[in-house]
Amino acid sequence: MKDSPRRTRFEKVAANRVANILKGLESLEKCSNKNNYEYNSTDIKKMEKALKDKVNDILKSFNKELDKGKNSEFKF
Repeated sequence: MKDSPRRTRFEKVAANRVANILKGLESLEKCSNKNNYEYNSTDIKKMEKALKDKVNDILKSFNKELDKGKNSEFKF
């Protein structure tokens, strides 16, 4: 079965966006060098929370879209 244009577009756009995010995370990792930067465990916990919260929000959004149309009507 041939991929739809929407599927093809998703694969291209999502792959590029994930690659950009990974590059950004690699850039952030460079801030871990204690010879160049000063930070503490509170700073790390704040960054971790912000990153995890955003990833969770994104995944919830994708899963919510997948769940659309599923019958959520209560039945016995």
